[in-house]
Amino acid sequence: MIERIRAELNNPADLFYDTLDNGYIQMEVIYFPSLCDLALIKNGLTVPYSYCFNPEEFDRMLNSNPAFGKADHSEHWTSLLLKGTVLFQIEEQVYRFDVQRKFQDKPDTVQVEVAIQGPQSALTEDLDLNISLVRVRYNAPSLCVETHTIGQISNTRVSVLYDKDLVNEDVLGLLNERISTIQIKILQAAGQLMQSLSGRRHRFFPIILQTERPDRIAAMLERGKIALLQDGSRFGLVLPVRLFDFLHAMDDDYESYWMSKCLVLLRYFAMLLTITLPALYIAIVSYNPEVLRVQLTLSIAGSRVVVPYPSFIEVFIMLFMIEALNEASLRLPRYVGSTATTVGGLILGQAIQQAGLVSSIMIIVTSVVAISNFVIPNNGFGYSVRFVKYIFVIAAIFFGLLGVVVLGFILITYWCSLRSFGQPYLAFYIPKLEAKAHHYNLRKGSK
Repeated sequence: MIERIRAELNNPADLFYDTLDNGYIQMEVIYFPSLCDLALIKNGLTVPYSYCFNPEEFDRMLNSNPAFGKADHSEHWTSLLLKGTVLFQIEEQVYRFDVQRKFQDKPDTVQVEVAIQGPQSALTEDLDLNISLVRVRYNAPSLCVETHTIGQISNTRVSVLYDKDLVNEDVLGLLNERISTIQIKILQAAGQLMQSLSGRRHRFFPIILQTERPDRIAAMLERGKIALLQDGSRFGLVLPVRLFDFLHAMDDDYESYWMSKCLVLLRYFAMLLTITLPALYIAIVSYNPEVLRVQLTLSIAGSRVVVPYPSFIEVFIMLFMIEALNEASLRLPRYVGSTATTVGGLILGQAIQQAGLVSSIMIIVTSVVAISNFVIPNNGFGYSVRFVKYIFVIAAIFFGLLGVVVLGFILITYWCSLRSFGQPYLAFYIPKLEAKAHHYNLRKGSK
């Protein structure tokens, strides 16, 4: 066994192998120390083997512990070793011992989707721990967990979680069909899995929700949705989703009713400002100044007296600078990123306005757009909104206010035509899968 495995793996330097003999049983053992828990190997295998003077007693230990098992298929030996399994051979029988090293034994804290009132625990890169975090919050016997292996090289475990009493069978069938057709060599992040499952690559808006919060996953499961957890990624995927799911924060479930509704309206208004405000500035300044009151129109015209070029160039300059500052805040080291971008933004904004390259009104518009985009709770949806605003800017350059209005109707039409695994993306009322969950809850309450 040892010689065959060494030949298949090209005799790597980090592979441990040895032949042990306690006077009664001879055993060949082989494993990767970097992938295995050495304490479990010592306590579960080597120590019992060293003090075992009765072969039948050792056999009973192997048969009674679920971590042990037979490895009869030699073509699977190398893949088992690469997953953190110990292989050992006694006489002519090869056994496996599952002792994969766990790098995390406690939940992470939320870093992206921060909630003030709710739990502060987040998913980790350990799939088994993530499943336990979800089961603690969704402790129902109807919760089903299905495991798939994706990635020709990485062999990454992906678990599909759903409530069998609430799930939409059509959505589940479509998901399993797409999982079976995924062709990828190395699966490292939930974003890769989301792109593979989304189907068409050229969608402007995401159709799968990415989250790091186990309480959000539990809430989505209660609505009949499906969650995907991936080994090696601290983000889970939820599907199918609506546009309104991307603007929902977990604080909305923990705050008072009217306060949460006001915050939701604030996010919709912020999204509207992010998409349309730069385009409206161009349209009003260049084409339709009569839309505003005379005093405000004269104020804008006075601030642009020293600006030597059209309004759309002014908008592009400021939007480019704010996008560059956003990227710099992400790429710089964490302990200097926020300070550098804040100081750089203040100095740049003041200097560019004093130089007469942009107007003071444009500084205000850019600040409002940047702040409004940060109000959107989902990062992936925020990227889509940031991209769409440039399409509105281009429409305003050529068609003015009419182009902004027409493009707004086109955007709503696009949302209406978009589907998330067969479910409507812009459903204002409860979709069928959520209505099924609602009726199920009513039926339980009546009993």
